[in-house]
Amino acid sequence: MLKNISWRQFDFWLLGAVVLAIAFGIAMIDSAVAGNAELVDYPARQAIFAGIGLVVILLIAAVDYNYWLALYRPIYGVMMILLIFLFMSARAVFGAARWFRIGAIFIQPTELAKLVIILILARYFQASEHEPRDLRWIITSLLWTMGLMIWILLQPNLSNVIVIMVIWGVMIWMNGLRIKYLISFATGGLALIILGFPFLQTYQQQRVLTFIFPDPNATYGETYNIQQALIAIGSGGLLGKGFGQGSQVQLRFLKVRHTDFIFSAISEEFGFVGALMVIAILAFILWRCIRAARLARDTGGAAIAFGVATLIFFQGAVNIAVNLKLIPVSGLPLPFISYGGSGLVSLMLGVGLVESVVMRHKTMEF
Repeated sequence: MLKNISWRQFDFWLLGAVVLAIAFGIAMIDSAVAGNAELVDYPARQAIFAGIGLVVILLIAAVDYNYWLALYRPIYGVMMILLIFLFMSARAVFGAARWFRIGAIFIQPTELAKLVIILILARYFQASEHEPRDLRWIITSLLWTMGLMIWILLQPNLSNVIVIMVIWGVMIWMNGLRIKYLISFATGGLALIILGFPFLQTYQQQRVLTFIFPDPNATYGETYNIQQALIAIGSGGLLGKGFGQGSQVQLRFLKVRHTDFIFSAISEEFGFVGALMVIAILAFILWRCIRAARLARDTGGAAIAFGVATLIFFQGAVNIAVNLKLIPVSGLPLPFISYGGSGLVSLMLGVGLVESVVMRHKTMEF
C-alpha cells in the first residue's frame, strides 16, 4: 500500500493554504477568547489539534486511497457502533447528545462520520461504475448513507444530516444522476421539509421561526446574537478595527465568537478585506480539491476529492450565510477557522485523502 509513492506529486499548495487558514483561525480564537479565564487555553488546544492533523495528513497521504476503499465494511461498521454508542450513552449538551467527553476534551464522532460516508459513497460509485443509473442505483447509495445518517438524526443533529444529504446529492450528481430523478428528489425533499417541520425539536423550530419573525427588542438568544454579528460585520468597515480591538468581540457582546460566529469577529477586526481574504483562502483550498478530482486516475479517487470539496464548501457557505443573516442559525463551523478539535482533525483527514488521490494521478501535462 506504500509502493510507488511520489512525494513530488504532493500538493504543497493545498497544504500551505490549509496551514495558513488554521494559523489565522488560531490567532482569531486567541482574540475571541481574550480575557475569558475559562477559555484561555482554547488557542493552545487548537494548535495541538492542528499538529495532530498535520501528522494525519502525511500518514493518510502516504497510503493509497484504494486501501481505505477496500476496507469500507469494517470502517462503516466501526463508525456505526460509535454513533449508536453515542446515541445511547453520551450526555446531552444544548439539547443534543453529540459529544463524548474525555476529561476536558469533547470528541464528536459525527465529524468523522461525514468522511466515512464520503469514502463509502466513493467505493460504491467505483464498484457500480458500469451499472445503469436507475432507481435501484440511487436507492442503494441512499441506503448506505442512511445507515449512518439515521443515528446522527436521532442525536438530534439536523444540521449535519443536511450536510450529509448535500454530500450525497452532489456525489450522486457527479456520478451520472439523471435529470428526471434530480427533479423528483428535489421536489420530494422540499415536501419532506415542509411536512417534517412540526416534528422538529422545539429549539430547531424556534431557530426557523426566529429567522422568519425576528424580535427587534430581544436582549438575549439567537436574534440578539445575529444582531450583534451584523453590528460587528458592519462596524469593521474596509480594513477593520485591528487585531484584538473589536468592541463586539472584546466586550463579549458577540456570543460563540470563537466557533459559529468567528466570521463576524474576523470582519470586525480585519474588515471587508480580512473577510475577503478568508473566503479567498477557502476558495483556493476548494480549487485544489476539485483539481485533484479532475486529475484522479479512477472514479473512486475523483469521488473522494469531490466529496471533500463539497463538505468544505457547504459548511463554509452555511457558516458565512448565518453570520450575514441569510439563513437560520445552524451551528456549523467555518472550516479550518472555527474552534473545534474533532472538526479540524476530520477536515485535515479529508485533505490527507485528497493528497493521496493527487499523489497517484496520471501523468500531468503542462
